[in-house]
Amino acid sequence: MAAVPGRIANLKKKRVGVLMGGLSEERAISLKTGGAVLGALEDRGYNAVAIDAGRDLPARLVAEGVEVAFISLHGRYGEDGCVQGVCEVMGIPYTGSGVAASAVAMDKAAAKRFFASEGISTPAFRLVAKGGRPAGLRPPVVVKPASQGSAIGVSIVRKARDIEPAIAEAASHGGAVVVEEFIAGRELTVAILDGAVFPVIEIRPHQGFYDYHAKYTAGATEFVVPAVLGKAVEKRVVKESVAAYNVLGCSGAARVDLMLDEDGVPYVLEVNTVPGLTELSLFPKAAHAAGISYPVLIEMMLKGAGQGKF
Repeated sequence: MAAVPGRIANLKKKRVGVLMGGLSEERAISLKTGGAVLGALEDRGYNAVAIDAGRDLPARLVAEGVEVAFISLHGRYGEDGCVQGVCEVMGIPYTGSGVAASAVAMDKAAAKRFFASEGISTPAFRLVAKGGRPAGLRPPVVVKPASQGSAIGVSIVRKARDIEPAIAEAASHGGAVVVEEFIAGRELTVAILDGAVFPVIEIRPHQGFYDYHAKYTAGATEFVVPAVLGKAVEKRVVKESVAAYNVLGCSGAARVDLMLDEDGVPYVLEVNTVPGLTELSLFPKAAHAAGISYPVLIEMMLKGAGQGKF
C-alpha cells in the first residue's frame, strides 16, 4: 500500500483544496478533521488550502484554483454525494467514494437493503416517519435518523412507551427514521482503504453506548486494537465488512461499523464513506495499528483522488 512516487510528485504540483466545515450538524467535527488533514498535507509538502464548504463552494473552488479536493466533510451535503457531484461537474478529482456510493451509504435504510440483497447480515429494521410505529419490532430497538452520522439523534429504546419520543427526536434532525433490532454484544469497526483492510477495532464505551459524547470526548471510550477475536470470527467480520464496502461501490477510505452478537455472528450496521480523521477517530487508530503514520495515511488517501470516477 506504499504511495506511488510518480503520482505523489504529480500531486505535489497541484493545488489541493481540503473541503471542511460545511452545512450539516457535524460541522464542528468536520472542521477538526479538515484541520488535521490540512496540517498533515502541509507537513508532507503539498500546496493545500482550507475550503469551508458553504453554498458558494463552486466559486471558492474556482477562486482558490483548486485542482484536487480532499473531502473532509461529514453529514448532509458533504458525505451524501452532493459535494462529490459538484466536484464531478467541475472536473475536480476528489477523495473517497463516488456520488452513488456516497448517497446510498448515507441513507441507512437504502444501504441495509443493499446488504440484504447480498446476504450480508444486518439487523432487521423498519423505516418510519414522525408519528409512525415500527410494525413487527419490539424493544429493545435502536432508533436513528436515516441520514445522519456521528450518532446524532440515536437512542437505544428498551421500553415500548419510549419508542414514540425517540422517533420524534430522530425525526427532528430531518428526514425519515430507522428503527432497527438491537443486537447485544461487542461493537466493532473495520477500516478499509482501497480494498485493503486494517486491523479490526473493538469499541468499549465506559458508559452507555458509542454516542456523540463517547465518540468525541477523550477518555470516554476504550479501544482495543486489534480486537481480540478468534480466527474464524475475525475472518467472518472482515469478509462481511469487505462485502458491505463492495456492494455499495465504495472506493478510497471507508469504515464499516458492526455488532458482534453473543454467538459470534457479525451484523453490519452501516458504512461511513468519509470516516473521521481527528486525533480521537477510529480510522487513524486502525492505520496506526497497521504501521501507517497519520501523515502517510492522509497522503495515501489523497493518492486515490479521482481514481475510477472520471
